[in-house]
Amino acid sequence: MHNSDHRARSRPSGVSRRDFLHFSLGAASLVGASTVLPDWLAGQRVPAVGPGVIDGRTGPGDIYVREANIEVDGRRRRAVTMNGTVPGPLLRLKEGTEAVVRVHNELREETSLHWHGLIVPNAMDGVPGLNFPGIRAGESFEYRFPVRQFGTYWYHSHSGFQEQLGHFAPMIIDPAGAEPDPVDREHVVILFDWTFENPSRIYDRLKKHPDYYNNQRRTISDFVSDVREQGLGATLSDRLDWGEMRMMASDVADVTGATYTYLMNGLGPASNWTGLFEVGERVKLRLINGSAATFFDLRIPGLPMTVVQYDGQLVAPVETDEIRLGIGETYDVIVEPKQARAYTIFAEAMDRSGFARGTLAPRPGMSADIPARRVRPLLTMADMGHGAHATMHGAHQESGGEEHAGHDMGSGSVEGTGAVDPSGRPPGTLPAPETHTGDERHGPGNAGVATEARSRLAEAGLGLGDDGWRVLRYTELEAREHRHDFRAPDREIVMHLTGNMERYMWSMDGVHMRDADPIELTLGERVRLTMINDTMMNHPMHLHGMWMEIENGKTHMIPRSHTVTVKPAEKLSVLFTADAEGPWAFHCHVMYHMKAGMFRIVNVTRSSTAEVPDTPDRGVE
Repeated sequence: MHNSDHRARSRPSGVSRRDFLHFSLGAASLVGASTVLPDWLAGQRVPAVGPGVIDGRTGPGDIYVREANIEVDGRRRRAVTMNGTVPGPLLRLKEGTEAVVRVHNELREETSLHWHGLIVPNAMDGVPGLNFPGIRAGESFEYRFPVRQFGTYWYHSHSGFQEQLGHFAPMIIDPAGAEPDPVDREHVVILFDWTFENPSRIYDRLKKHPDYYNNQRRTISDFVSDVREQGLGATLSDRLDWGEMRMMASDVADVTGATYTYLMNGLGPASNWTGLFEVGERVKLRLINGSAATFFDLRIPGLPMTVVQYDGQLVAPVETDEIRLGIGETYDVIVEPKQARAYTIFAEAMDRSGFARGTLAPRPGMSADIPARRVRPLLTMADMGHGAHATMHGAHQESGGEEHAGHDMGSGSVEGTGAVDPSGRPPGTLPAPETHTGDERHGPGNAGVATEARSRLAEAGLGLGDDGWRVLRYTELEAREHRHDFRAPDREIVMHLTGNMERYMWSMDGVHMRDADPIELTLGERVRLTMINDTMMNHPMHLHGMWMEIENGKTHMIPRSHTVTVKPAEKLSVLFTADAEGPWAFHCHVMYHMKAGMFRIVNVTRSSTAEVPDTPDRGVE
């Protein structure tokens, strides 16, 4: 086995895009014995130490990646586990210390670990072929990095489809000082979409038949119902519009409950994970969406939630009843049960094809009613960029189509330069709507463009907001402290999120990751990244190595994020400072979108003349 010197062999910043395809699409060859859940899921207070918990606050920890069988609601399947469990061990770190985690690969293929949301040195980020060589079969790798933040995060494989196979786990970082939101008890709640299929087979099916898992398509009875409500002419016009765009209104999720069993803390709905409380306690729930392809809408009927952290960062407390958790996002919420009864934690898949559930209760064995699943939502023309007077333009592009001449997106277009905001828009404010014409193609991999892209941060999201309870919006998130680095951007990069659902092609600016040049940035540069979603799908966009600040109208109190969901036909801007040298990944966290090409390299290099500003806010506020 290799020792810790193995970590020094990271790929230089000039990584070729062909080499980067070392990101293999293969899945593990899996054999092994049965496994159990880690004991931190036993329903008690999250333990500081003990089996199933790696306490990295006082010394090195060891993770063994191996193949094993797991059981989900009575069915068994082989999985990629860490220390024999799914989810893997809870990793507990402390701000201001050094983390040392030794990963031992007992698989028959390469593996890796990425510390999702952590600010780490480039060589410790864990993306094979980009900033480290991967951990080969039978070898070990030592991750060593300073811990510069606190909050709720998670870690997972960035190799092949291993994350979909169970290679993920939660991570809690304790603050160096006093806990900003003291509670009596806390529970980790990590959501996941488990499949008994080989994920490589899922991907192959999507490439051949993108609607393979869509069992909720509109039927002739839906047509008849729409005719009664809207009239024959309007209904026919609607169906023809969708046909011209080669899309379906029911295309809410690529992979659905047709193959997925939705898990809460490794348990299916029938197994009912239970977290305990005592009446009158303040209980913190650390919510993590660790799924591969599923957005979850989480609520606890009868129990309001007060959001206090988003993506590990402190936000001004806001009370809500329901939260849409984008893939990769984390929220800390505090609940205060006033009655000695059970409460259902209900996490419904966005397309309503299934749900994960657990229970908060004063004693084991209790359960509460499970809410009825809501009617599956349908996309509308608004999700395709149709404003009141707009239409959707189909690009009808083939593989050799031309890119829009005004956007050189291979390296990120520069729409302005200098020391002031190039757009004239104050930092932290919402972007203005943008109108497009049918001549704007945005790359050969794009099926169509939204004629009107606008901010949708104040919207609850598809299928939410009409049930009589409060739904958290991005516009409600406000940082607790002023941003330390709140300079106006030096330039703006406009990035179109693109795709062709009919061919299951996903990209940025219509270009697959293998053909895209890196986005080149200078160390210390202040950037506004404006994303325009030309597709009908929600995309959770994740930037490695640097904080994004969502321009949600809170000006200097805008929230910091590592993953942000961009809705269909949405124009969303984030600010970030390129304060971390090296090649970093920027991608959609829907695993199958990333594998299909929605990925870019952000390459930050040092200039010999530019001054690098001190950015103390790379860690906590």
